[in-house]
Amino acid sequence: MGISVLTIVRNRSLHLAQLVEGLQRSDRQPDELIVVDMSDDPVTLPPAQFRVHIDQFEAEGLPLAAARNRAASLASNDKLVFLDVDCIPMRQCIGLLADTLSEHDALLCADIRYLGPDDARSSWTETELLKRGRAHPVRSFPDKGVREEANAGLFWSLAFALRRKTFQALCGFDEEFIGYGAEDTDFGFRAAATGLKLLFVGQAIACHQYHDSYDPPLQHLDDIVRNARRFHTRWKQWPMEGWLGAFERLGIVQRQGDKLVQLRVPTRAEMIGAKVEPANWTSDQS
Repeated sequence: MGISVLTIVRNRSLHLAQLVEGLQRSDRQPDELIVVDMSDDPVTLPPAQFRVHIDQFEAEGLPLAAARNRAASLASNDKLVFLDVDCIPMRQCIGLLADTLSEHDALLCADIRYLGPDDARSSWTETELLKRGRAHPVRSFPDKGVREEANAGLFWSLAFALRRKTFQALCGFDEEFIGYGAEDTDFGFRAAATGLKLLFVGQAIACHQYHDSYDPPLQHLDDIVRNARRFHTRWKQWPMEGWLGAFERLGIVQRQGDKLVQLRVPTRAEMIGAKVEPANWTSDQS
């Protein structure tokens, strides 16, 4: 079965170039790379050793669910590997995910290592990135092989893989989750509800390139509130607990039983205060 790598991009062409560089260095290269481009100015890429298809998708904001579904619809192979545009696959990553999909009809997660502000900005070696990258503080990966994860809430969409027919059977991501937040947690919950196993794949490593971020992500407040309400309606529990709790402590939102009420918009001072400065970077930034 062939491998399609799928990514979506909005105004991160430098990150995309490093993702492609990682694919070029892979022990097992994909048969194709599908790029759904939502950028203000269309991205361009130099020739690669595999087929590259760039699809222009005019969209407002970050319609993550719709963009990922669009990428999957353009794939021509049976194995789908989704990489966020800021991920650099290490040389074993694609091959290990593909081999695992041959053995398991499951939802696979790659091991993410978070890079700092000065990492992978130009030339890099895999040894350097693995030395500098920090593992996620909560998600635990085996040294080799796979580990089944019972908590569907730990599925993450940064780097994951599954068979195309399985993605289709799940009907992809729910496009009623508009913009940023909870669309991937809902996908993980729906996969678990069908009995699909969530497997963490050891040594399938992708390094996450640093970018500006906010903690909590106040710039996505409207999306997060809207999508949290939709998630709660379906699953009777709140997603993104850490972010919602931080919003509550700021007095921006309030949970009243099964209701999530937005009390006000963030102030300019709060936005400035939430921006993560490079000097304060830690590995739990995403």
